[in-house]
Amino acid sequence: MDKARKENFRRVNQKMRKQIYLALVHYPVYNKRRDVVCTSVTNFDIHDISRTCSTYDIKGYRLVVPVDAQKKLTERILGYWQEGFGGNYNKDREEAFVRTRVAESIEEVIAEIEKIEGKKPKIVTTSARHFPNTVSFGNLQEKLFETENQPYLLLFGTGWGLTDEVMDMSDYILEPIRANSEYNHLSVRAAVAIIVDRLLGEN
Repeated sequence: MDKARKENFRRVNQKMRKQIYLALVHYPVYNKRRDVVCTSVTNFDIHDISRTCSTYDIKGYRLVVPVDAQKKLTERILGYWQEGFGGNYNKDREEAFVRTRVAESIEEVIAEIEKIEGKKPKIVTTSARHFPNTVSFGNLQEKLFETENQPYLLLFGTGWGLTDEVMDMSDYILEPIRANSEYNHLSVRAAVAIIVDRLLGEN
């Protein structure tokens, strides 16, 4: 990529990132028996995905969890880094948590984005299966770059994946990460980092 193209890429990329949101969904997701469950929030997912979102300047990161006890625990962790001692002790971590919040449902996240942006977001999910609306990384990157004033919400599932009802909400379903290996069990925070870099990174 020559210097002029690289500069144009950065300019368009920075503008486009301001309309991208990400949510980690703890409910509704499947367990290994395909029961619909609510998974536990982990400290690693709060910290690492917040840092990824800040690194790539994603506008908002939401942890979707309806269970009251887990909501309170997550909010307490966020408060420690956003307003408490942790934020004063580590300013980089405080900055990483600025865009992180808790939400009770996917619908709440969609409504929040619509209120902020004035337009309902396009929903993007990922799956190992192929759907009629499955898109490649390149296809989705083109859509992100070419669309102005259109927010996008990237949904990532925990447990054994997002439910069929959530998949049916999707405008686009992103192709799976393929590492040319028989083993395919990335942590969700690793998957988030890879996908975000493929879509928004300088490549």
